[in-house]
Amino acid sequence: MRFPSRIPHWLLERIALGELPAAELASARTRLLQEPDGAARLAALEADTAATLARHPSAGVAREVASRLRVRRARGERAARRFLPAFALVPALAAAALVLVARPRVETPVGVAPEGEVTRVKGLSPHLTVHRQHAEAAEALVDGALAAPGDVVQLAYVAAGRAHGVILSVDGRGTVTLHAPEAGATSVPLAPSGTHALPGAYALDDAPGFERFFLVTAEAPFALEEVLAAARSLAARPQARTSPLPLPSRYTQTSFTLEKSSP
Repeated sequence: MRFPSRIPHWLLERIALGELPAAELASARTRLLQEPDGAARLAALEADTAATLARHPSAGVAREVASRLRVRRARGERAARRFLPAFALVPALAAAALVLVARPRVETPVGVAPEGEVTRVKGLSPHLTVHRQHAEAAEALVDGALAAPGDVVQLAYVAAGRAHGVILSVDGRGTVTLHAPEAGATSVPLAPSGTHALPGAYALDDAPGFERFFLVTAEAPFALEEVLAAARSLAARPQARTSPLPLPSRYTQTSFTLEKSSP
């Protein structure tokens, strides 16, 4: 008996999260269950997700973050910009699941490619998502949302098939901060499909006005310096809140802005 081509892992994740239109989800599940180990692959992924969420309940995570911030304030330290381990904010899988379920669905056919190949979803572009931690849950923010110094946010990206990228931010003080990679001289490989949280969360500092995050992507690896130079140039301009990075057309860029309230 000849079985259909094996469902790739990125599509398996979308099946598990229900991130497909109903007809495509039903068709993909049928193809998956025709594989000799399809049901076992799906069960293993769902069990791994459940185990991760059980190890990192959001209430305990929130208490840990709040405790760390209280200690810093008690020592007289300002609510400075800093990175926190991902486990200290929101379980990455929980944040990703929330984004994937809430994101508008793309009503175009999704092909099933052999393992290792990427099938792009027509109409889907690279973009960032941002969640803010509250006492009991993560809040999905929209572009232009109001934020405050000390807010702890989790960044995640959707590469939409782009292979390499950089995530950075500029703020109202003219500071440029590199988020991914945190160091080095070149871009990082991106997971081609799905929503992927960065390994570190981010606490907003007291820079006035705004914090604007950029995702810059390309088909091939690229040097950071050109992108960082563009970010520094933009950060020094009055139009830093709204203008794009001055980069060549070989790059794709998108941004996500948080408006900063006074401390």
